Amino acid sequence: MENIKKIILEAWENRDLLKELSTQTAIRSIIEMLDKGKLRIAEPHNNDWIVNEWVKKAVVMYFPIQKMSTIEVGPFEFHDKIPLKKNFSEQGVRVVPHAIARYGSFLESGVILMPSYVNIGAHVGSGTMVDTWATVGSCAQIGRNVHLSGGVGIGGVLEPLQASPTIIEDDCFIGSRCIVVEGVRIKKECVIGAGVVLTKSTHIIDVTGNEPIIVKGVVPERSVVIPGSYSKKFPAGSYNVNCALIIGKRKPSTDLKVSLNDALREYDVAV
Repeated sequence: MENIKKIILEAWENRDLLKELSTQTAIRSIIEMLDKGKLRIAEPHNNDWIVNEWVKKAVVMYFPIQKMSTIEVGPFEFHDKIPLKKNFSEQGVRVVPHAIARYGSFLESGVILMPSYVNIGAHVGSGTMVDTWATVGSCAQIGRNVHLSGGVGIGGVLEPLQASPTIIEDDCFIGSRCIVVEGVRIKKECVIGAGVVLTKSTHIIDVTGNEPIIVKGVVPERSVVIPGSYSKKFPAGSYNVNCALIIGKRKPSTDLKVSLNDALREYDVAV
């Protein structure tokens, strides 16, 4: 692995090396390992996440060494550089038409894809459902037993290389039409109400105490979150700006995935 890493880093600094067979072989071996779950763009470590920047570099360089080709799936035709994943039955993954997962993404056994999209470099854990028209962007890390509801948009990230991918940890419920981008991390067992938008600059405000507590980029474990707004002054006047409100914590009675909707209903929140 260290030899492959060395080749990747050298090619990143000198793109002429992409013409060499040894470099192309090294890059393709990394994509194959991502596809099989033997390697990850980011991995948990001591309650934090480590980003393997050199692996992201391999993904970025995979595109220029690939040639465009026609992919025929029954009556459907695609024209792209990245092939589609195959052998879902052997992997224990349920894929409903018209779900698409790109080669180089990993789907652990037990994943269910409704008509949805999973991009290269993404990692999706067992028991997770990617619901209808939900998208999992490049390099996003989705934990186990997560529910990405209809129309959820999980942002991808390849560049800048030091940027962390968007991370949804185990046992989270992400409500319909939520958007989570720019490397935001949603910690374990959170419940995010419909329509919440989370970016690195979004104010995430805990309103459960006597005074608001504002954080950015990370949603604490077991939080129940809804969309909100706050007033901000601009030269032209004061206007409402979108934010996310932490209105409570999940109770032990809502630990089961089938009861996640109840965690929202307890706080009268839309699913």
